[in-house]
Amino acid sequence: MKNTFKTIDEYFLLFPEETQLKMEILRKLIHSQNTDLEEYIGYQMPAFKYKDKPLVYFAAYKNHIGFYPLPKAIVHFENDFIERKYKFSKGAVQFPLKEDLPLKLIEKMVEFRIMEINKT
Repeated sequence: MKNTFKTIDEYFLLFPEETQLKMEILRKLIHSQNTDLEEYIGYQMPAFKYKDKPLVYFAAYKNHIGFYPLPKAIVHFENDFIERKYKFSKGAVQFPLKEDLPLKLIEKMVEFRIMEINKT
């Protein structure tokens, strides 16, 4: 069965309460970085736009939250991921659900993306 959620709130309801709480913390943190962010669903996951351009995406899974700050941010913060032993790929980093979210690192990635968009 295909999920037919249209909002981030609907997406959150698909997951256990503990996961919902972590995603809400992440959502609020992203919003705190800039008042001009727009929420939407992109690629079937919660997403944010800044100046009509994709800023970041995230998605919950069984054991982690996938955070998608786009490839240049992944490259820029690769050493942080290695140091903290996070799994990552060219477009995403995984934050284990058993651990607290790395709020300062996420703030830095969102700031990086905002600066990147401002340069275009």
